[in-house]
Amino acid sequence: MFPTYEIVWNSSVVPDRKGYAGTMFLYKNHLSPIVTFPKIGAPGTMDYEGRIITLEFDNFYLTQVYTPNAGENLNRLEERQIWDIKYAEYLVELDKEKPVIAAGDFNVAHREIDLAHPDRNHQSAGFTDEERQGFTNLLAKGFTDTFRYLHGDVTGAYSWWNQRSKTSKINNSGWRIDYWLVSNRIANRIIRSEMIDSGPRQDHTPILLEIGI
Repeated sequence: MFPTYEIVWNSSVVPDRKGYAGTMFLYKNHLSPIVTFPKIGAPGTMDYEGRIITLEFDNFYLTQVYTPNAGENLNRLEERQIWDIKYAEYLVELDKEKPVIAAGDFNVAHREIDLAHPDRNHQSAGFTDEERQGFTNLLAKGFTDTFRYLHGDVTGAYSWWNQRSKTSKINNSGWRIDYWLVSNRIANRIIRSEMIDSGPRQDHTPILLEIGI
């Protein structure tokens, strides 16, 4: 389907459940990045769940992440907090070498304006105080939420709607949990950062970044 693209992917392997999670990049086949599938010293089986791919280009890193969910009963929250620390440390190490562009499902609505019903979700995975603080700590290490950089405190802009609720998309009862982050020093090069309308489809919608790198 994509004859002009190279494809690299990372999928969960033993000791985790095969196929449980994964990430993938498609990039134009005239490009030749160095591809890595980093392990960050995360707890449990998280390093075996196919959660990170990094492409190294001459002038920047492009990395994507599928952050572990804290679990329906927050049974994985403690491990998730360690992941957040380890992942932030990983991005900082990349950033020491060259600017970073980091994309993916970070599984956290950072601020109350990043979800439709904050009052009822403070104990829900993706909006606990611990997860939100983890994301705050990440940004504080030198990274910019590109959507907020361009759009300020705009509300009602989400990237995910719960499939279990048939009306979540109709009512726009969503969450913004997917992000493009960049190193602070290249934030002024951001041109566009937005969600792409996926129509009536629920779950995640595509997110777009245009940057003059």
